[in-house]
Amino acid sequence: MTRMEESPVLTDALREFRNYKTLAEKAMAQVNDDEFFRQIDAESNSIALIVKHLAGNLKSRWTDFLTADGEKPDRDRDGEFVTEAADTRTSAEAKWQEAWKITLAALEGLSDKDLHREITIRGEPHTVLKAINRNLNHLAYHVGQIAFLAKHLAGQRWQTLSIPRNKSRLPQGKAAQTR
Repeated sequence: MTRMEESPVLTDALREFRNYKTLAEKAMAQVNDDEFFRQIDAESNSIALIVKHLAGNLKSRWTDFLTADGEKPDRDRDGEFVTEAADTRTSAEAKWQEAWKITLAALEGLSDKDLHREITIRGEPHTVLKAINRNLNHLAYHVGQIAFLAKHLAGQRWQTLSIPRNKSRLPQGKAAQTR
């Protein structure tokens, strides 16, 4: 039995983190490079900036998760919302994958006994469980933005990430399946 199998809470959290990663990646795959960097108005972030921000957040939060503050001194949060000349889709996606590797490894290394340990994020104490939930909420917020922007930008090319419109009714006599 692995450590993750000991804990339904950690198993579910890991499944949700992976689900958000997959949803974002499926949405991003539906836009071209120009759309990836497009801002729909002056106050909006592009998909690229949201990806850059989430990569920075995940890397900061999950590197040395149990022993160092979740806001690392070398993180440039404000810079995550600025498109630099050197920013490319390839570089953004590489940072995304690197951050997810760190995140998933940290989550996979946790056990039930870690859930009530105290860590800090931006100098504020959190239990590990609170930190997991905080990060899941943050991911949900931004992955929803990525999906919205990708759907808007892809237009007629969009392939749904969930149940297609007008396809939610179950055939008579069929029970809903759980994941």
